[in-house]
Amino acid sequence: MARPRIHQHVNPLARYFRQLPIEPLKLSNVFENPQAPIHIDLGCGRGRFLQMMATERPGWNFLGIEIREPLVIAANETAEEEGLRNLYYSFCNAPLDLGKLLVETPSEKVSLVTIQFPDPWFKKRHAKRRMVNEQLVRFVKENLATDGLVFIQTDVEELDQEMEEYFVDGGFSVKKLNENPMPVKTEREISVENRSLPVYRKEYRVVG
Repeated sequence: MARPRIHQHVNPLARYFRQLPIEPLKLSNVFENPQAPIHIDLGCGRGRFLQMMATERPGWNFLGIEIREPLVIAANETAEEEGLRNLYYSFCNAPLDLGKLLVETPSEKVSLVTIQFPDPWFKKRHAKRRMVNEQLVRFVKENLATDGLVFIQTDVEELDQEMEEYFVDGGFSVKKLNENPMPVKTEREISVENRSLPVYRKEYRVVG
């Protein structure tokens, strides 16, 4: 199967990305302390946010999920160079394969999931490519600890509203946030704030 060129925007519905050979994540193979709580960042890009988080919170494990394989390879190389044994990145098409990746990961370990400034795919015909959909919400719910938290932020109001609908329909409560509760900001967040543009932030918890 031919591997496509990697661009800034990757179509997750392309045949190549719909047929990825996903191996279940084995915590003991990727983390020094597999018993630590896990923070998953979906669509982590180059992974710099998690690199800083892994340093900031050494008692946590951090898992970055990204669909662009070269970014995953480079991020894992950097984590190894920095000696961050609580940080790992996986090449995965999250809306399709997150459930396969986490099938051997105890749900009580996943305490936090973040989705930060996901690609909005503005064109109407491309909206189906957006990362957050009904299936992804189900995967997150199935793999989240009972008291786990989902934190989402975007600078696109329409996308914020759409993601809220998916999570509320999927059995989550929602709380609007005025500030980012994370100790680290993404490059995109800093860029948006420097231009005095609004950021829509919300946290979600499983109802009941």
